[in-house]
Amino acid sequence: MKSIPNEQIKLKGFLITLLGAILFSTKAIFIKLAFAGTKVDAVTLLSLRMLVALPFYIAAAIMSYRKPTNQPITKVQWVNIFLLGLLGYYISSLCDFIGLQFISAGLERLILFMYPTLAILINTFVFKTKLSKTQLAALVLTYLGIGIAYFGEMKIDTENPNFYYGSFMVFLCAATYSVYIVGTGKLVPKVGVTRFTANAMLAATAGIFIHFILTRSIHQITYSNTLLYYSLALGIVATVLPSFMISNGMKTIGINNVAVITSIGPVSTIIQAHFILHEPIFTEQLIGTILVIIGVLLIGRKAAIENS
Repeated sequence: MKSIPNEQIKLKGFLITLLGAILFSTKAIFIKLAFAGTKVDAVTLLSLRMLVALPFYIAAAIMSYRKPTNQPITKVQWVNIFLLGLLGYYISSLCDFIGLQFISAGLERLILFMYPTLAILINTFVFKTKLSKTQLAALVLTYLGIGIAYFGEMKIDTENPNFYYGSFMVFLCAATYSVYIVGTGKLVPKVGVTRFTANAMLAATAGIFIHFILTRSIHQITYSNTLLYYSLALGIVATVLPSFMISNGMKTIGINNVAVITSIGPVSTIIQAHFILHEPIFTEQLIGTILVIIGVLLIGRKAAIENS
């Protein structure tokens, strides 16, 4: 059987990660549309999102256990998968949904995308992972771009009484998600992309459902076709598909590369927010967008040409 060149594998990993990041960036748009078009609250919308995604992850988990080459998951790995799932898609997502009630989609994505920096810092200082010059340059460019756009948007929305609260909740989302990203990079090579992603999401779903049962009632939900459509979009387009894509990228091109490539997310969200939610685009956003794109292209070029 003819082997696939390493360069092609890494280019494929780059493209899959890039598409996953773009799909993930639609989440904020769907959430803002759902809040504006229905009477749903953050916990209920998050629960509906995971309810839609649940069958896909159950199916993925079942299929992953049918592979004869799989090694058994140890007790320590099970605990880590469970904790990372709760942290990355329950606590982190809840903070994000709450924050989006009070700030724009563009600002949410800019704050959230502090997480690649946090993830790389964790890898560098905790796990002693060495940064390449290309990764460092891309990291500086993307973070600088995000910072410029972020501070520009802060000047626009200062009249919002919940501006800082919403920003803080999204920052908590970024901080917890960065830990999830690092943990994912460590566990995926050991347990496999599909098994890890499916079980982590099942753990998160359990946490979300328990939260809903303890604080909400099914009878309080105001059902409508609009809410159904947004729940389906959140569950499939903005959750299931990108979660598997990002996990696959971590396996093929590495955690640090994925962390920088996914910085394209703010650019995608800002563009969508402008045309769909009619949020303004200003000079600082444009400057930040250019810097982020340059950083993403740098890391994409490295992923395409580097050997092993």
